[in-house]
Amino acid sequence: MHETKRLAGLIQERIDDAVLAHREALGPLGPDIAPLLDEAMGFLSGGKRFRAQFALLGYRAVRPLDVDGPVDAEFGAALDAACALELFHAAALIHDDVIDRSNTRRGRPATHRGFAAMHRDEGWRGSAEHFGVSGAILLGDLLQSWSDELMQRACEALPDAARAGRTRAHFNRMRSEVAVGQYLDVLEEQRTEFAGHEEQLERSTRVLVYKSAKYSVEAPLLIGSALAGAAPEQEEALASFGLPIGVAFQLRDDLLGVFGDEELTGKPSGDDLVEGKRTVLVTLSREELPANQRRIFDDLLGTDLDADQVAMLQLTIRTSGAVEQVEEIISRNVERATEALRGAPVRQDAATSLLRLAERATQRAF
Repeated sequence: MHETKRLAGLIQERIDDAVLAHREALGPLGPDIAPLLDEAMGFLSGGKRFRAQFALLGYRAVRPLDVDGPVDAEFGAALDAACALELFHAAALIHDDVIDRSNTRRGRPATHRGFAAMHRDEGWRGSAEHFGVSGAILLGDLLQSWSDELMQRACEALPDAARAGRTRAHFNRMRSEVAVGQYLDVLEEQRTEFAGHEEQLERSTRVLVYKSAKYSVEAPLLIGSALAGAAPEQEEALASFGLPIGVAFQLRDDLLGVFGDEELTGKPSGDDLVEGKRTVLVTLSREELPANQRRIFDDLLGTDLDADQVAMLQLTIRTSGAVEQVEEIISRNVERATEALRGAPVRQDAATSLLRLAERATQRAF
């Protein structure tokens, strides 16, 4: 617990320093940019920091890292890489909220809603909604740029080009996969009908893997381990652990998106139902429904649901048995990941910490 708190503090401090440095450098642009940078600072405050922690544990799986010692050049490079992932994650969330037309994030207005409210409060001309979306897109782009700068600084601190090249390759691939995975998610929501069950399950799983699962756990582990100079067999072992944990993590998130307590998740309960997400949970639910009930379910999914309709769909999913099926899939993936670490060529103290963090990531309550 002490180690987790110290790392969380160091990560937040590193992020704050990066934002403040950019703020100072951008000072000549004048006071009008203050709301944009204030939103950046606010959005980057707090959070679970799973990706940063997995990156640091990926590093420690290969090379010792004294988290209680001074932040020397080696530790600093690892922190920069971890923080780069947090900035990228923040950018992805801001853009995701625009795409999903979400109203809230982490218990506060989504970034585009906040900028739209500022437009209305100031009585500016034009569309408040358009200004909000524009501001959010630009802030997401800005955070992606800052993320890249941090990752580049981490790579430049390494003693040899091979480690830097491998780290950068993992980071670049992660960014491409997330963008394409997000596109596949958007595409699924636009299709007029669900595919047959097996095909739909394959589609839903592909979105889950590439939009979220790989970049939540596997990519941070590979980036951290490459930064530390991992051998191919070490990367392979960490990937074999990371992907199933990432899948379990996202399946848990899908459950939270349907049944989550708004006070805990920061988003309305049933938000994924309103957005029409064709998740594995939804796909499994539909397969168990009688034809007439499935038609009603399909007609309601992705519409402007009221509280009673959300509750009805939640009950339909629960009674279908899909929740139990998803819980079973989560358990199987955690078991697969745990088995991958047994005898893996990684440092055992890091392996123990990875299992603890994986439990936290996949067993969040709803």
